[in-house]
Amino acid sequence: MHAKICFIEAKSPGAHVFSAFPIPRLGTVLLATILKGLGYETRVFIEDVEAIDWKEVDSCRLIGISTITSTAPRAYKIADRLRAKGKTVIIGGPHVTFLPDEALRHADFVVRGEGEETMVELLKAIEDGSSFGRIKGLSWHSPQGPAHNEPRELISDLDPYPAPDFSLVRGWSPKSILPVATSRGCPFDCSFCSVIHMFGRKYRFKSIDKVIGEIRAGAPGGSFVFFIDDNFTANRNRTKELLRRIIDEGRTTGMKFNWSAQVRSDAASDPELIDLMKRSGCENVFIGFESVNEKTLRLFNKKQGVEDIVGAVRAFHARGIRIHGMFVLGSDTDDAETIRNTQLFARKMDIESVQFLVLTPLPGTPVYKEFEAQGRLLHKDWSKYDAHYAVFRPLLMSPSELQRETFKAMAKFYSWSKIFRHISRFNFYCGMLGLYGKQSVKKARVKSEQYLRDMKELVNLPPLKDHKIAPNK
Repeated sequence: MHAKICFIEAKSPGAHVFSAFPIPRLGTVLLATILKGLGYETRVFIEDVEAIDWKEVDSCRLIGISTITSTAPRAYKIADRLRAKGKTVIIGGPHVTFLPDEALRHADFVVRGEGEETMVELLKAIEDGSSFGRIKGLSWHSPQGPAHNEPRELISDLDPYPAPDFSLVRGWSPKSILPVATSRGCPFDCSFCSVIHMFGRKYRFKSIDKVIGEIRAGAPGGSFVFFIDDNFTANRNRTKELLRRIIDEGRTTGMKFNWSAQVRSDAASDPELIDLMKRSGCENVFIGFESVNEKTLRLFNKKQGVEDIVGAVRAFHARGIRIHGMFVLGSDTDDAETIRNTQLFARKMDIESVQFLVLTPLPGTPVYKEFEAQGRLLHKDWSKYDAHYAVFRPLLMSPSELQRETFKAMAKFYSWSKIFRHISRFNFYCGMLGLYGKQSVKKARVKSEQYLRDMKELVNLPPLKDHKIAPNK
């Protein structure tokens, strides 16, 4: 008889413009689905969807917890609570993949990287009483101290794994936004991103049949699909094939749905691709523009220019596809004027919604290694590493200036005039999104100012432009 296993995805510490539409990361749901197929009883709690039922969790002997950097303190608190009750805690996710020693202070096991195979082998070893030493991708407590087994190879074929069973998620509604991953990996190397260090440089794609099967299994008529790939249009020919299939399925089987996805600006250079996106139900795209400062785009290794951003906005708007633009502020080539210009640019281009994010050096990224080597990190309170707080010393601004100017930019973007303009055009979706964005900024700003008061000795340090910085390592 297999043990019952509960999975927990820790709650996000702060709100943002899309907090009203929580989308679970797929890791916990997929692992629970795999183990269910092997005969385990599984349940998933996504704290951003519904509160944890502690009575049910306490009935489990094994607990799996997933965390990113900003949710790590909450994840560790949950883990400590459960271990105190004698539960076996397994923790995974990007943050602990890069900081397994830290995680082992709170968990019995750490699953590093992709966990599908590691988790199955670990549970078998626990049940059999066999050695943990040969399980790739596992960190654990050996008699000699913390042990980190060799890394596990990235999964080459994604098709054999089942479609995530969202019925295992407590509080999940069939009408919720359905997250679908069609690929893993990214060949780009943006300095602030941990994707390639977690999932590799090489794209690994699911077959078209597999993707259609997952959508059919999880999205009843009228559901909204969010393709969570880091770059949905990475391989344009393959994306076009998928979109043609979606159009054909809608015509022949009635499987019609609206969707959104994360793409790069370069997708807009292909008119046929944009046409297929629109015809297959694309309503809006999430684009990491990152900056309107050419120097910053080069520093981020973004491999695009401001001209590409302008072209992307115009091309998507021309086909009636809305844009959510994401900008990262605070690089060594950014000053307060850069932040103000970013807000003006977003309004001028009539981008429907934005997130102005404070550059955040996440463990596992090149910028984290650089700032840590230079002594520029203000602290390691991971709950503040959610892109709403200045957690490092910028070169051309003080930390407090970076944070305050970023919030000012968000407040100006989500202005009453912009909200009323959307409503006057009968664009109620953007009007309501703007209203929610305005309320989110107002709430987040209260926490922001409290942070600045609590950290006043650090956040008011002067810009580093006149100080000598240690060389990159």
